[in-house]
Amino acid sequence: MARVSPMLLQQFVLVARLGNLSRAAEQAHLTVSALSHQIRQLEQRLERRLFERGPRGVRLTADGRQLLDAVGHHFDGIERALAMYRDRCHDALTLSTTPGVMSSWLVPRLPGLVAAHPELELNLQSSVALVDFAREPVDAALRYGRGEWPGLHVEKLFDEWIAPVAAPALIERMAGADVEDLADWPLLGDPGERWRDWFALVGGQPQRRYVAQFDSTDALHRAALEGMGVALGRMVTARPLIDAGLLRVLGRRHLRIPEAYYLVYPPRSQACTALVTVRRWLHERAAEYARQASPPDFAAEPAAAAPACD
Repeated sequence: MARVSPMLLQQFVLVARLGNLSRAAEQAHLTVSALSHQIRQLEQRLERRLFERGPRGVRLTADGRQLLDAVGHHFDGIERALAMYRDRCHDALTLSTTPGVMSSWLVPRLPGLVAAHPELELNLQSSVALVDFAREPVDAALRYGRGEWPGLHVEKLFDEWIAPVAAPALIERMAGADVEDLADWPLLGDPGERWRDWFALVGGQPQRRYVAQFDSTDALHRAALEGMGVALGRMVTARPLIDAGLLRVLGRRHLRIPEAYYLVYPPRSQACTALVTVRRWLHERAAEYARQASPPDFAAEPAAAAPACD
């Protein structure tokens, strides 16, 4: 038997389900003659008669019914998969980001986006893992790093600064201790080991031993919140805690680090109208945040930077 083209099978499924060549030809954007020729071609290659033709349309033969049962559900699955991408490209958008950025930066600004664009349907996913755009139905992501994600569109949103932060109770307990060199303060080890960069900026030597070390920024900030010690806080995620008075910045110096926040998305998402809207809104909010959040005293990024870590 000759090889059968998937296109012929697709046209067969369409005709079988509609039971009418004229309507099937209209949906397939073909003439009735062209579609009839394709069906005959399929029958010749299979050496089976698939349809009985009558004045009111076409009806499946026993062989035709058997073929439809065998291949119909495969085309249904393909259609569902494609529809998932088509639907998301209009008013729906799936956006992934890390838990800290989600709660501290993105969510507080979302009411403005929803009010301005009530037609949008947002699906927000929170994860520390990088998105595999080839396997996951995600349109775009907000990520923290150095902008090195090959094969993706990468657009910088805003920088990140770090500064020592502590709970008011710890500051009261350490009354009289120098907030600039931090020599006498209990320090919490940060996930990026930025304390070396910090002491290179302000002078002095980093402590050999920390009260505790953490592998996530959220846990680090939480430990500082509980008065456990001084954390080298990332301002984007620590800012809500500072604004609420739960943490305070020690001194006035801030250090800008090489990592920043980016919008990343695969080439397939460029055609998504929802992404066009959200992308523009993100850049507007990012520019606004950068103007408002610039610290009063900051230094450029250090020459030898620690690797990014969420």
